[in-house]
Amino acid sequence: MRALITGAILLALLQTTAAHAGSLENLERERAIMIQTLLDPSVTPQDRQGRIASSSHRLVDLERMVLRDRSLVGENTPVVRKAFQNYDLTFLVHSATEKDLLVIDHWMEQVGLTTHNLMSARVGRR
Repeated sequence: MRALITGAILLALLQTTAAHAGSLENLERERAIMIQTLLDPSVTPQDRQGRIASSSHRLVDLERMVLRDRSLVGENTPVVRKAFQNYDLTFLVHSATEKDLLVIDHWMEQVGLTTHNLMSARVGRR
């Protein structure tokens, strides 16, 4: 009987602490997928363009959801603070549109990659 009660309590705890992906986590996941697609050399240009277009539509929706998410108001976790401090990277599609840039150009600018840096880079081992 005691094992049954312990099992029921454990099951209840697992259900209440189950991973719940919020709007910000979903945005981060979709943004990572888009950046991976942008940088993947094995994707053909036509396929990349199609994937980026569909991912951009999803990102626009997710970015709007995060901006309107009332549960994030007053939230002082490191993830939320960092997301809103780095607006240009968190809200990648909106920010690129505001600056009239392609998403890849905007992302590269934000992470500090320039054409000069890439052209002067050497392949080597560290």
